Amino acid sequence: MKIFVPVKRVPDYEAKIKIKPDGSGVVTEGIKWIVNPFDEIAVEEALRIKEAGKAEEVVVVGIGPEDIAPQLRYAMAMGADRAVLIKYEGDVDSDLASRLLAAAYKRADYGLIIMGKQAIDSDAGQTGQLLAARLNLPQACFASEIELDDDAATVTREIDGGLEKIKIPLPAVITADLRLNEPRYAPLPGIMKAKKKPMEIIDASELGVELKTVISVVSMRPPEQRKAGRKVESVQELVKALSEEAKVL
Repeated sequence: MKIFVPVKRVPDYEAKIKIKPDGSGVVTEGIKWIVNPFDEIAVEEALRIKEAGKAEEVVVVGIGPEDIAPQLRYAMAMGADRAVLIKYEGDVDSDLASRLLAAAYKRADYGLIIMGKQAIDSDAGQTGQLLAARLNLPQACFASEIELDDDAATVTREIDGGLEKIKIPLPAVITADLRLNEPRYAPLPGIMKAKKKPMEIIDASELGVELKTVISVVSMRPPEQRKAGRKVESVQELVKALSEEAKVL
């Protein structure tokens, strides 16, 4: 079985994000880029499945300019066997991502798709569901545990009321939650080996997908700076400040 793992490049969660003066987006110059943490969890789970003898190959797939190659190489340094880079310079929303990933999935015979439940930049959390619908595959989202049989997966899902366990036939789409596992660090030998692992570059125009988004960013603006807090000497003073100054009472 081959496992298909979408990987997205996102700004480092520790980076200080700045908005462009015209509000059209964020300033990307000088930003450190990383593998989306939820996708890193998905890569780790795919590798564990392979190491358990239940898969033969882990393929990571990314969408974007050729600049995303380092993030795909990092996933291969973790242990993924090869990568597919869908080259596209424009904006990508969840809808377009799902259509491009569906087209890439159909180019080979995969038995499972594992991906992060959401990306930490757009935070939409819907690409996995859209991909499952486009491929007409069963899905299990927000997985905190995965058990594979010969032709099915038993997935423990994190839901509002606690945990839910479902069984779905393969192939399927599973999205990884935070508590599914703790990803390994890419070791130095893995980093060296990743340089020689194959990376196929496909132009998005070759996949037969209409390259347009359904969501457009109208404008961005940073949040207003919070006023500094102050200490009060008594409950009475606090109530007065909340009532007369903050006007929340």
